[in-house]
Amino acid sequence: MSQLVASLSLKEFFKSLLDEVTSRQRVTLEEVTEFYLVNLLAEFASTDNLFDRQEDGRRAREPLAVLYHQALQQEREARIKTLRRLGDVSLYTVGFFSGALQGGVVGPDYYIQMGGTAYGQVADLSPRAGFAGVYRELRDKFRAVAEVLEEIAARGMVQAGPSGALKVYETWARTGSDRLERVLVDAGMMPAPKGQLPN
Repeated sequence: MSQLVASLSLKEFFKSLLDEVTSRQRVTLEEVTEFYLVNLLAEFASTDNLFDRQEDGRRAREPLAVLYHQALQQEREARIKTLRRLGDVSLYTVGFFSGALQGGVVGPDYYIQMGGTAYGQVADLSPRAGFAGVYRELRDKFRAVAEVLEEIAARGMVQAGPSGALKVYETWARTGSDRLERVLVDAGMMPAPKGQLPN
């Protein structure tokens, strides 16, 4: 564990990282939306909060389409909770596991569409004085926020050691993502492209 994580709370760590990455990517978010994202990252840092435990003890995640179908059958309060979960899981999944989704049956665009739609419906169902503005912003900027989370995840993987760094490199080689290239350059794993100075 790095000294940074040991000396800061998990939420302080994610807030610092979120500020750094949103600034680098020029993504502007309302303060309350940043607060929501920091709490989401801290909550899903424990896989028990991301995955459900099945009867046989294995962890699994309910398919997004099943969550959406459940939400349509529920009363307003339960529907809000289920749709918010669908949005949160979609956002976290496409942000932290986008490389794995590339070759899957459903790709990142499916998660972006489902998550954005879910957040939009939560905004419509939520009271105006509540977090409706947060959910509207997450709906409108879903892809940009997912890209922020992708960079946060990549930075964490590179810092975790060689196997994580290799995964980031393999994803970059497959996708050519400028964000992942920047992470690798910042980590000293690749030279800066010609004409660019390292940060």
